[in-house]
Amino acid sequence: MSTILDKRIRAQQFRTRLGQAMQDQSLSQSALARLIGADRSTISQALTSDNARLPGAQVVGACAQALGVSADWLLGLSDRPESAAALSAAALTLTEAPRALIDERIFSWHQEAAGYKIRHVPAGLPDMLKTQAMLEWEYQPHLGRTTTQAINASRDRLSWMQSAQSDYEIAMPIFEVESFANGSGYYHSLPVDVRHEQLNHLQDLTAKLYPRLRLCLYDARALYSAPITVFGPLLAVIYTGGHYMAFRDRERIETLSLHFDELVRQASYTARDMPDHFGRLRRTIT
Repeated sequence: MSTILDKRIRAQQFRTRLGQAMQDQSLSQSALARLIGADRSTISQALTSDNARLPGAQVVGACAQALGVSADWLLGLSDRPESAAALSAAALTLTEAPRALIDERIFSWHQEAAGYKIRHVPAGLPDMLKTQAMLEWEYQPHLGRTTTQAINASRDRLSWMQSAQSDYEIAMPIFEVESFANGSGYYHSLPVDVRHEQLNHLQDLTAKLYPRLRLCLYDARALYSAPITVFGPLLAVIYTGGHYMAFRDRERIETLSLHFDELVRQASYTARDMPDHFGRLRRTIT
């Protein structure tokens, strides 16, 4: 008896959802029948029959395709009406990444994830931990005369991120901070006093903000990571240099979260080590 009842409920749900989808698309029975290459009576029977029988798989699939919904949703197997292609497209977005401080897109992601733990592998030193002098040196070539204005405009957002109820966990390769301290590679033209001030600032922040801010260093010879940010369970973003690849599906978010956790587990310098380590690096600067 229960099996028959279940079939009748499912059939009724199919009729309801089919009628809803047709109404949303402003399609009549005749119009839908033409789109799927069937007789109008086929659609009429699917909408009005009160027995427990469902249309064949070919009719269900054709109706779903014509109406832009998923067959699983029509059959009551899913609560998401979007097709698989639409769900896949929504799960991944590719947006331009301007060479700026904290741009509006990034800031909106931080706001959305307020209260969640945010895991971050930056492309260099994290903007939110940089001194004024460091920001000016880094962005002057790109922003020109508007550098100071851009920095001042971003300060409110940076302050919000530092004061938000989110825990920040940051993983960086060892060579990044060593190159910074040595003034080599990317940092070869960075003045000594700016490097000294920045390392002092990092030492201070990693001591005062622990454990809400946890920064660790991993050996890039053993592990590699592209720049990524995982915004709690909501979103994971890969930075390509010119674009952000943003994922909202649970599987990819979990995969990138596990990748980040591996960087932390194998870190050569843990969050507790960082204040002393930045102090040592600062003392190497002559």
